[in-house]
Amino acid sequence: MGSISQFIDRHYRHFNAAVLKDAADAYIAHLDNGGKMMVTLAGAMSTAELGVSLAEMIRGDKVHAIACTGANLEEDLFNLVARSQYVRLPNYRELSPQQEEELLRRHLNRVTDTCIPEKEAIRRIERVVIDEWIAAGKKKERAFPHEFLFKVLKECRLKKFYEIDPGDSWTIAAAHKDLPVFVPGWEDSTLGNIYAARCITGAITDVHTVRSGIEYMIALADWYRRVSQESSIGFFQIGGGIAGDFPICVVPMLNQDVVSMAVPEWGYFCQISDSTTSFGSYSGAVPNEKITWGKLNVDTPRFVIESDATIVAPLIFAKILGW
Repeated sequence: MGSISQFIDRHYRHFNAAVLKDAADAYIAHLDNGGKMMVTLAGAMSTAELGVSLAEMIRGDKVHAIACTGANLEEDLFNLVARSQYVRLPNYRELSPQQEEELLRRHLNRVTDTCIPEKEAIRRIERVVIDEWIAAGKKKERAFPHEFLFKVLKECRLKKFYEIDPGDSWTIAAAHKDLPVFVPGWEDSTLGNIYAARCITGAITDVHTVRSGIEYMIALADWYRRVSQESSIGFFQIGGGIAGDFPICVVPMLNQDVVSMAVPEWGYFCQISDSTTSFGSYSGAVPNEKITWGKLNVDTPRFVIESDATIVAPLIFAKILGW
């Protein structure tokens, strides 16, 4: 074990810290027993540069599928090509509405303490991916949102713009592994908005060139059926929202609605969440509730770490990687 793993074993013995250690150890045990793992990314984990550790998890075969928001998919690329132009605002809690408006005038899109530069990040990716969408449409080809970006990465069409070590980009790691990726609700991301705008203006003539969320669910069902025949599949959820809600539902959908071939429930579950347990909050629901929906079973190892995922996730990944 490396020094981080040793530190966790020595100091993280109680309360939320103990759950962190237990969840990491159970993740390791799940993989050691031949299991696979899906990781889900909500929030702004790519802008928080989770790729530094997540990319290594992907390369090390510790992650076997990802479900993420469109924002997390694209923001890893924004960071890849424009990192030097990002603006950090440590005093973001003190900004006045007028200061926020000044950031707008400077075309700096704020995510907590970090501003994404529109021209250098968003527009740079936009120019490349629009060409891909239009070319696919002309050829009557269709692909998922992540497949267009993976194609661009594999062809090294952004390489001249790289401003970070490409080894710290989880999308590059996923592209080179051909990792299964599922991006529900992609249309609410920046690139999703741009795609919709181009359909409205007529630059893209077939709205179906980019495949839909329903098709993502069908692809996820196919993946889960196939992989679960030989391996237990775990679910490591970072944050709440659609990134987690969408993929975890594939099990009850298959067992209760498709019915033709039963699949096992998720074989491991961990959620890192700062949503307090409360009535009506899915992100704050304790894992036991998922048993009633047929997502987990009574024997599924279950963990909730109530903390900041930007702190917790890299520590867990470090322990899994033996750092």
